[in-house]
Amino acid sequence: MTETNGAVRHLTLDAMRGIAVMGILLMNIVMFAMPSQAYINPLAWGGDGPLDLGIWMVNFVLVDGKMRGLFTLLFGASTLLVIDRAEARQHSSIKVHYSRMAWLLVFGLVHYYLIWSGDILILYAVCGMVIYAFHHNDARWLRRGAVLTIAINFLVWAIFAFSFVHMKATAGAPGASAAAIQSFQETLVALGQPGSWAITQEIQAYAGGYADILAYRTGPTGLFGPLMMMMLYGFETIGLMMLGMSLYRNGFLTGEWAPSRYAAMALRCYLVGLPAMIALGWWCRSSGFDTVTTFNAVIVWSTPFRVILTLGHAAFAVWLIQHFRDSGAVARIAAAGRAAFTNYLGTSIVMTTIFYGYGLGLYGQVSRAGIYLAVLGGWAAMLLWSKPWLDRFTYGPFEWLWRSLARREWQAMRRG
Repeated sequence: MTETNGAVRHLTLDAMRGIAVMGILLMNIVMFAMPSQAYINPLAWGGDGPLDLGIWMVNFVLVDGKMRGLFTLLFGASTLLVIDRAEARQHSSIKVHYSRMAWLLVFGLVHYYLIWSGDILILYAVCGMVIYAFHHNDARWLRRGAVLTIAINFLVWAIFAFSFVHMKATAGAPGASAAAIQSFQETLVALGQPGSWAITQEIQAYAGGYADILAYRTGPTGLFGPLMMMMLYGFETIGLMMLGMSLYRNGFLTGEWAPSRYAAMALRCYLVGLPAMIALGWWCRSSGFDTVTTFNAVIVWSTPFRVILTLGHAAFAVWLIQHFRDSGAVARIAAAGRAAFTNYLGTSIVMTTIFYGYGLGLYGQVSRAGIYLAVLGGWAAMLLWSKPWLDRFTYGPFEWLWRSLARREWQAMRRG
């Protein structure tokens, strides 16, 4: 642990947050560069060559959902850390917490409507408001609550998954009614069917100027995006935040376990999660990336294994940080984690400028394999600027602004 501006910092938490924010870019780059349907189905956009499909498979197995999961665990842990510090200083923890979440919601709304529609801050702010009710519970209670909440999310999605399969069977049955066929066709578009009008519409919007993009984002297609995100991932996000609170309470996320325990946990999670995710990915491929099959595999059936692999990644990350804690690489990654809010928002600003029509206009023009060159540039930027900045300043720029607004006074920025 280190001390910054009177507050104790955990190297493990900071470095894991750095890994997570870098992983988030690895996950989000698809939605920055091409239609959102390509995130689920590789045939929706981005090329169908062996390299493109192979990259989709690797990301599906190792990255997609897991980096968001890791980021969410850490958000829950950090939220609990802030609450505990407020109570230790005899401040009103409820006032501190809800002020932070309210301003995070404002940042999220600005981010979603004015910069990038893949925002996760709105979801975090709303779910963060919910988890305050659980902050006094012990690690075991939080873990059980997390499992229950994630299971609810999974069961709701499983019902939808079976309904999609039923709709497909009904529409394909001999003598199917025109209404059943039309309903299924509309569902396919909603599920990200390759070649659909929704993909064409999205490409036209984001290849245009800023006014075109803003109109698309605030129009019928994008206006209620944050609400849809809450419906899709609200329960799972609350559950992952609770799990992060539990893992903070029991010392897992602060590096207090023995290295052998982290290694054993990572191994167990990988032995369970990796074969299952590989099997799901192969199922998608063998179906020819059928729209219903791929959507259900990516969004629904992978849920329990995403959570297991998120825990495996977390355990492996802590193990690595413990072994290389004095290295320059860990110091730079930890700095990127301390400035994770700035790196997250800054990534959106930079990547949309690169790909959208008001910038370099590369949206939909680069293959799935090619877009990862932008990821390497983004990672380099995070690692290069974060540490020198934090050697001189106490906070990242957006961290400083968030903290100042939440506390209703400008915070000291320069060190010393």
